[in-house]
Amino acid sequence: IRSNMKLGFIFTNYNNTKYTEFVVNSILNLQLLSEYMIVIVDNNSDLDNIKRLQTLESKQGNVSVIFSEKNLGYFRGLNAGINYLKNKFDFELCIIGNNDLIFPIDFISNLIRNKSLFEKFPVISPNIITMDGIHQNPHVIREISKIRELFYDLFYTNYVLAKIIKVAARLTKFLTDRSDEKEHEISRPIYQGYGACYILTQVFFYHFNELWAPTFLMGEEFFLSKQLESRHYQFYYEPSIVVKHFCHATVNKMPGKSLWRMGKESHKLYRQYVKLNK
Repeated sequence: IRSNMKLGFIFTNYNNTKYTEFVVNSILNLQLLSEYMIVIVDNNSDLDNIKRLQTLESKQGNVSVIFSEKNLGYFRGLNAGINYLKNKFDFELCIIGNNDLIFPIDFISNLIRNKSLFEKFPVISPNIITMDGIHQNPHVIREISKIRELFYDLFYTNYVLAKIIKVAARLTKFLTDRSDEKEHEISRPIYQGYGACYILTQVFFYHFNELWAPTFLMGEEFFLSKQLESRHYQFYYEPSIVVKHFCHATVNKMPGKSLWRMGKESHKLYRQYVKLNK
């Protein structure tokens, strides 16, 4: 991988085109960037958002927008972008994620410094930092505790109970928060990387055509970990590759109960693979 590396970027968009404009501008400002293509998959947004995307596409020759006639969800939307990109551009790395990201100006130079990782691992999880400085990786280093798994089951039993658990978790954050993210300075293989952004290498595309996407939304981190595990791989977390994240720009537009129902469906499938009685 050289300084003029070929990069593909894929993001999903749903009624929040202003974030897509932000992320595209951050890519245009990157140092050392010479060959790239940006694919936006719009998940059936309203007319105003579609018009803004059409304007963005017409102004930037390296930006292509796929206007889906239905909401594909997160990973399925990214897969539409992956399949489009593979036919249009001979990329070396594919950076995928939410559209509410900002790539710091030294993003490319940090990729180049870590080029040896891209020959060994299929998926690199970057150091995702929210705008208020919270680290979201390494998301899950080894496994999720049995007690936390029990709370997940309770959370998806009943919507009212879920709201109570959410408030209780917020009030007792200092006790209930997992400590994995506190180890954000350590480069290592991890069990699950946070789903807002991944870097897919040629190792990934040697083994897989696209992301495993059994659900519409939620649980993507786990299902990608199972996909990698099927070829005896893990995510690799690299703290020097930094990405900024506005966080929840899409899901905040969705009604709480709808989001909870999607999570419940995802959790049902998750529980088929992760048994509590083991």
